[in-house]
Amino acid sequence: MFKNKPIFNVFFREKPAMMLVNLKNSKNEVYASSLAKQIDCTYSHVVKILQQMEDADLIHFDKQGRLKLLTLTKKGTDVADNIDKIRNLL
Repeated sequence: MFKNKPIFNVFFREKPAMMLVNLKNSKNEVYASSLAKQIDCTYSHVVKILQQMEDADLIHFDKQGRLKLLTLTKKGTDVADNIDKIRNLL
């Protein structure tokens, strides 16, 4: 995906960072199950990380029936933008 990936992983855990970036760059509605497939991670691991992100006010769950639509908060968007910038610098 980018040339200096190992050094990026020194500073960030790859899966959570990529979850935020994928949410930011998504053109469609995103659910935990689709996010798990995008970043090649188990659904249960993604949900655990998403719950921590919600506690940190980075994302918001919007319950639609049985599904939970994921959206970034303002803070989450700012963090994702900065992760993207740092990733591109490396």
